[in-house]
Formats: sequence, C-alpha cells, structure tokens
Amino acid sequence: MKIREIPEELAEEVLAESLGWVEAKNPGMTAASQVNRGQKIGLICMAVAVVLCLILAPLGTLIVLTTAATLVYLITLCHRIYLVRIGLGDDSSIQVADEDARAVPDEELPIYTLLVPAYGEPQVLPDLVAALNRIEYPRDRIDVKLLLEVGDAETIAAARAIETDLPIEVLLLPAGEPQTKPRALNFGLYFARGSLVTIYDAEDHPDPLQLRRAVVAFSRGSDDVGCLQGKLSFYGGTTNLLTRWFTAEYLTWFNLYLPGLSATKSPIPLGGTSNHFRREALEEVGCWDAFNVTEDCDLGIRLQRKGWRVGVLDSSTMEEPNVDVVNWVKQRSRWYKGYLQTWLVGMRDPRGMVRDLGWAGFGHFCLFVGSTPVLAVLNLWFWAMTLLWFVTKASFIQALFPGALYYLAIFSWFFGNVVIIYLSVLTLRAVRRPELLVSALLSPLYWVLMAVAALRAMIQLFTDPSHWEKTQHGLTLDHGEGRGDAAWAKPPTREAPDTPQAEEKSLNQS
Repeated sequence: MKIREIPEELAEEVLAESLGWVEAKNPGMTAASQVNRGQKIGLICMAVAVVLCLILAPLGTLIVLTTAATLVYLITLCHRIYLVRIGLGDDSSIQVADEDARAVPDEELPIYTLLVPAYGEPQVLPDLVAALNRIEYPRDRIDVKLLLEVGDAETIAAARAIETDLPIEVLLLPAGEPQTKPRALNFGLYFARGSLVTIYDAEDHPDPLQLRRAVVAFSRGSDDVGCLQGKLSFYGGTTNLLTRWFTAEYLTWFNLYLPGLSATKSPIPLGGTSNHFRREALEEVGCWDAFNVTEDCDLGIRLQRKGWRVGVLDSSTMEEPNVDVVNWVKQRSRWYKGYLQTWLVGMRDPRGMVRDLGWAGFGHFCLFVGSTPVLAVLNLWFWAMTLLWFVTKASFIQALFPGALYYLAIFSWFFGNVVIIYLSVLTLRAVRRPELLVSALLSPLYWVLMAVAALRAMIQLFTDPSHWEKTQHGLTLDHGEGRGDAAWAKPPTREAPDTPQAEEKSLNQS
C-alpha cells in the first residue's frame, strides 16, 4: 500500500482546524463539553430538590420517582412497538436491483471516497483488501483512504507489507487528543477526492454492488437526500450465544427500527459504517464531532436538523460480531455513552430541536436516542425489584408500589419483557433466520449485559466522556470462523407483509 507523505505542519493544521468544524456550523452543539451552563444549573437544582424531598418525605419521593421510571419504561416500549409495526408494514428501505446497479456506465459514475479508519488491527488488513477487491466499481473512480495513527507501528507495518493494485492511500494521523474515530474521519475527508463518501470499518465485508446501488439511489431521490444508511449484519453470527443475541438485535435495528424511523421522516441515528454521504451535506453540517464517541448518531441528527434527509439502503455490509463478553460490554458502553452525549447536546436547545425536527421528530429523538440507555438500566431495576420481592417479600418494596402503581409496574415489566422477546422472534421470522429463535427466548440474560454497559456508560459520561474504548477485532479467527469470499451475503429476504408493496422504491416515495 502507498503511504502518502503529508508535511507534519499541514497535518497538524488540518487536525486542529477540524476540531472546530462542528462548532463553526452548529454553535454550542458539540460534545467537547457534556453540558452547558443552563444544563448544569438545571441538573444541580433537580439534584438539590430530590435530596430535599428525600429528607422531608422519603417514601413519597421514592414513590414519585418509581412512578416516573415506570411511565418512561412503558412509553419507550410502546414507541419500540410502534416502530416495528411501521417497519413491518411499510419497508421504506430503498431497493436497487443488481441489473439497475450495473446498468450505469462506468464513465458516468462519480468518484467515490471510502474512508477506512483502523487502529491496532494489523490482523484484519488482508481481509479488508480482499473485501474491497470484491467491490464492483471502476478503479479509476474509487478513492480509498486508510486512516492510521502515526504511533500504530504494527498496523502501519502490515499496511506496507500488502501489495495490491487497489487505489488505497494510507494517511497517518499525528498524535493528539481526542484519539477518536471521528477525528480520523475528518482528517481523511480533507484529503478525499470523491463527491460521494462512505465509511467502512477495517473488518467490514460490504455488498460488492453497494457503491453502485448508492449511486443509483441518490440519482433517483431528491436533492435533499444527504445520506443513505446501509444495513449491517454479521458473519460468524452463530459463533456463540452472545453473537446470536447480537445478530438478532442488529437484524431488528436495521430491518425494522431504522426503516420505521425513516418511514415517519424522523431523525435516524446512523450506524458507524456503511453510511453513504453527499460530500456537500457533510460539509454543510460540519462533518463529524471529534468529541462524540457515537459520531454516527450525532451526525444523523444534525443532518436532519439542517434539512437533509436520511434513507435506508437495502444493501448489507457484513461485520464481525463481538464474541467476547468483556469486549462487548466495552463497545456497548461507548455506544450508550455516545447516545447520552448526543441527547444532552440536543437538549441544550430543545426549542431549536422542536423547530428543526417538529414535535414528532423531537419525540422520536428523545424516545429512541435518549431513552435507549435508560431503558437498559430500568429493565434491570424492574427485574431486581421483582426478584427481590419474590425472595424476601420485603415491606419496603410493597410500599414503593402502592395501589394502581403496583399493577402498572407489573404490567410494564411483564408486558415489556414479553413484547421485546416477541419482537425479536417476529424479526427473525421476517428475515428467515430460524437458527436464532432459541437464543431470542433467552434474551433476558442479554439485557443484564446491556444494563451493565449502560451503568458503565453513565459513569464514564462524567468521568471520561471522550475516551474511545477500542473494540478488538479479529476475534472470530480465534473461534474458528474464517472470513473468506463467502463471508458476504445478500440482505436477508423479508417475508412480504399483509399489504402489497412495490418491488422498487425510490426516496421520493418515502
């Protein structure tokens, strides 16, 4: 691979400038600080009020807090059901047939930049090159930027050792903080040549026609379509119980939740890979927030606020699932922390959010982005209270749930858990993955891991907000899961819903 020599002074200047891109386009809306002055005052006042109430009326205060938690839990679950219903009944994902994707003459295809950030991943680079080689796109119109940290000697050495005719340019980022993926993406975008830009992680295996499908989808859609989110799934998804849970969750997320949000014209929290952008859209919103550890989610919200639409592209990228529990908890903690960062940034100006997104969009933002980590913690709370009651019959638990609240809480706990399992089973039936059905029935154990990750995220949000906990890749190789040419698969086939749907959809119909 070719390593581009960039003058150190230029590299430092680009990185320093890029840290301010989001602030320049969206004043006060970066995660460089977690809360602004108004939020600090509000949080302090709330904390003082709760403490005073606990001193003056401890039981009454706890009952009020329990009631609030129950209502948040129930409303969030109902929102999930609503999204699944919409996603099943109206698949708004954009479909481009193979023949349509290949019909565009090579000379009419735009230059497409692929940003591939990697850190500490020398073992996956050969697979990355093999996956990129399978992409059906003219080599003179593809611009691959492999983004490496200058101190990552092993990955740099591995890149130097690989010989390929792919137009891969290795860019070395100078040391600096925050050492995050969005910082690397901004650096790569500065040197990008393409009018269309996408992101792949180093372990990704994209649909070979994904770039062509995106080109066709953009051409069919209106000019305000700024981003297309590809669907994500896993190779090695049946390695162990954890990967089965993870795979089922991803299938629900990308096949039902995101299409449901898209169909309701709500802001879509992007996934960290296979996002396809118009470059002008990226630059208008300030690109990626280097301080947000889920830069993808944050970017999806900013695009929507600036008037750019986000669609879901029916083209899958196969990723490596987390096979290790500790590694999974670290990754999920980062995701939850980033969702909380994004919600807090948005809530600095709730009136502005309502103005830009509308009341419905604002509600979706709060219930899907803000409530996702909260739901994980509340689920553990309700399980703990239920088990503690059955084991100890403690009087204080009975006191916390007086009268109607008791029945509402029991209904929320039972209804919520049954519904989440049912939605998972429904998804697996819809995408025809029966081998994952048994693991879906064991989902409550997975929720315990989610709760641990969410609690960890809430602590880190204030102790180490921009720290990027690296997800270790290449672990499937240690579990006997090879990743050759057969690793990529087409998107799972959805069973047709009860209502007839057109075979081809354009963004103008969504």
